[in-house]
Amino acid sequence: MNPFKNFKYNIRICFIIFLPSGVIAQNSTDTLRITLDEAISITLKNSYEIQIAKNNVEANTLLNNYGVAGGLPVVSAALANTEQITKVKQKLTDGTEINRNNAAGNNTQANVTAGILLYNGGRVVATKKRLSELQTQSAQYLNSQIQNTISLVMTSYYDVVRQQSYLNTVKTSIEASRKRLEILEVRKVAGMANNADIFQAQIDLNTLNQTYLDQQMVANVAKTELLKILTLDPKSQIAIRDTIVVDNNLAIGPILERVSQNPDVLAAETQVRINELIVKETAALRYPTLRFNMAYNYSRNQTAAGFTLLNQTSGPNAGLTLAVPLYNGSAFKRQKQVAEINTANARLQKDVIVRDYNSGIVKMHQTYLSSLEQLEVQKENYRLSKQLLDLTLQRFQLIQATIIDVREAQRSFEDSGYRLVNLNYAAKAAEIELKRLSYSLQ
Repeated sequence: MNPFKNFKYNIRICFIIFLPSGVIAQNSTDTLRITLDEAISITLKNSYEIQIAKNNVEANTLLNNYGVAGGLPVVSAALANTEQITKVKQKLTDGTEINRNNAAGNNTQANVTAGILLYNGGRVVATKKRLSELQTQSAQYLNSQIQNTISLVMTSYYDVVRQQSYLNTVKTSIEASRKRLEILEVRKVAGMANNADIFQAQIDLNTLNQTYLDQQMVANVAKTELLKILTLDPKSQIAIRDTIVVDNNLAIGPILERVSQNPDVLAAETQVRINELIVKETAALRYPTLRFNMAYNYSRNQTAAGFTLLNQTSGPNAGLTLAVPLYNGSAFKRQKQVAEINTANARLQKDVIVRDYNSGIVKMHQTYLSSLEQLEVQKENYRLSKQLLDLTLQRFQLIQATIIDVREAQRSFEDSGYRLVNLNYAAKAAEIELKRLSYSLQ
């Protein structure tokens, strides 16, 4: 049974492994060699999702202004000039008659107006607070996106390491199969082995070489996935040589306490406050609105014929405008009721997020502890399986073990290496997720 047959390359977990220097030496001179810190730095710089979140923060920062909320004066100017040709026919009281065709006329109007809101039930204040909360929320979403991006690049980065570690396991098994074939060929020369044993050894070696090629393809796919996350050219060549140590001291208590610091939870709390302010804004629609207005007007009306040849006026004016909503079919009342329902839903959504995060932490911590417990045993199994493979090959060389013994030792070594890799990854993946949920990723 081939332990790599059912391997899924898209499982993102991490493994403690040193890659041999020969693996990197095989890369071309233009290979990009990156560490985890460099991968995170590149991703944070290039990530489209983070750039979008930053733009949202900038947009909400610009909108967080009293002018947008309607609390600053509004000044406007208008100018109108009308040229006209008219037919004039007038009879005055003194008997004078005026008859004129194509009489030219000009009408010029200009004004500068200014107005400021004095009172509208506190709607401007509530709106300004809501804009501030929206700015805060967009920053929280940015922090959440950064945490998610760091988590994603870490798991993808070490996913590449995982695929390459499988290559090392298969490579060791290939060396054992090649040595077995060499021993059989020496025996054949001495007349102590038949072609059937050699053919079977060659078949096993070919099968492992094919497995190695398949695993190389999977490793290349994992590298392409990492390049996508880094927002780099997917045809680029990268080399990774790194180690990762699982943090063995993650207690569930402090992690659960830090759930309240998670940006998603904070954003949900902010959404509750935003909805509460919308309730106040909607309630203010039912209050009177008092506005102070002032203006400076200029008017000039000139005609070539008629009773009034020129009429020109200019001057300032000021006044108060009071608008009282009397009845609008209870629309404002119903809008407020809907806003209150939305506020209640926002509270429930925040509770759902906290519930799911707490549940996720408990389940992930169980996986974390289970993986750590099995990891120590599996490390010992891997060490023993490697010793068994070496010993079996020695015994096979001394004609004290059969081909079946060697194949079984190889299978045990491959299975042990496969399980060790997965347990390391499972523990590290759980650690990364626990730190992401508790807003602890650096």
